[in-house]
Order: sequence, then C-alpha cells, then structure tokens
Amino acid sequence: MKNQDYLLLVEDDEMVQNRNRLLLERKYSLRQAYTLAEARAIISSEGMPRAIVLDVMLPDGSGVKFLHELRETSNVPVLMLTSLNTQEDILNGLTAGGDYYLTKPCNQMIFVSHVEALLRRSAIVPDTLNLGPIRLELASGRAFLHDDDMSLTQKEFSLLQQFMQHPNKILLAKDLYERVWRQEMLADVHSLKTAVSRLRTKLKGSGYTITAEYGEGYILELE
Repeated sequence: MKNQDYLLLVEDDEMVQNRNRLLLERKYSLRQAYTLAEARAIISSEGMPRAIVLDVMLPDGSGVKFLHELRETSNVPVLMLTSLNTQEDILNGLTAGGDYYLTKPCNQMIFVSHVEALLRRSAIVPDTLNLGPIRLELASGRAFLHDDDMSLTQKEFSLLQQFMQHPNKILLAKDLYERVWRQEMLADVHSLKTAVSRLRTKLKGSGYTITAEYGEGYILELE
C-alpha cells in the first residue's frame, strides 16, 4: 500500500530546500524533489502526498505547467513558493490551481503557517465521496460508477464533486463555473454546458441525472 501521509517539497535551490526541511521535519514526514522528474517519481512510487510546496522555475520545466498536470487527476493542496512576484505570475499560479502563493524570500513563520493551513485542509477533506453507486476518490481525482472507472476529465471530476457535495440542490451556473474554472464566467457559458452534457452522459446507469434549471443552473437528482 502506498504511503500518502507525507509532504512533498519541490525546489531546486538547495539552500531553500534545507531551510524548509529544517522548519518542517520535526512535525512532518517529508519528501524532497529538486526537479519535476524527481517529483513525478516520488508520487508514482508513494502516491499523492497530503500537500505540495512547489517552486515555479525548475531545471526541467515550469511548476505552473506541472500544477496543470496535477489538476488533471488530483485536488491535492498546493502552496506555490517562488521568486516570481508580478501580479501576472500570481494570477497564473492561482488560476492553474494553486491554493496559496508565496514569494521568496518569505518570513519563516508565514511559510510554516501556510503549510499548516494546507495540511489542515487535507485533513478535513474526506478521502472519498459516495452517492449511491458513484464514488469519488478525491486524492487520486478518479471517479467510479459500480466500481468501473468513469474516465472523467479534471473539469468533469470537479463538477461531479460539486454536485455530490450538494445533491438535490440547484447550483447556480455562475458559481459552478467559478469553482471549477477558477475564474469569472462572464460570457463563457458554452464550456460549462458542454462539460455538464458530457458528465450527464457518463452518469447513465447511476440512477442520477443532472437537470438544467432554466435561467438558474443545474441540479443533481434521482431520475
């Protein structure tokens, strides 16, 4: 069985890695990666960690692109820690799915408090959500219907998570879009409609369907 009770530090600066290790190792089980390749190998071997501290500029690629990759399969909490500090950099990191964004150098106490906030979040989020024959595995980002993999995209998975957390409740289209796409909906309703339509198709046989409430949003309810 894979060990997922660890914190992954992805940072190529040895001085920063050592400082962060010293700040955290007494309280947490740590794994350290100096490249994205090392980070991927650790996750493949040990499973998704409880949380990730992620640099942006790494020797073998962009931490932002890596975060996009993670969000295709996982909702693992991520703290971005980087020297990039423009408004555009921060927006790019948060839009990609980062939970917090800190710029280096940062106050040690602030850094530790952000890590602790990430770990509190990971501790209170259940491992799975279940509704009838539907099961979501939140750490892996996978969904199952009658134990068969539903092969959901990241957006479909996030939508289904929202619906399963609020069954039989109308969810406003605007709120759904902002939670899943992490930006204002404005005039982009086609993406949401398309994703809901695909998800509705994949829910066939579950006993549940997604109904559109004209002018309001959508509701997950029994057929």
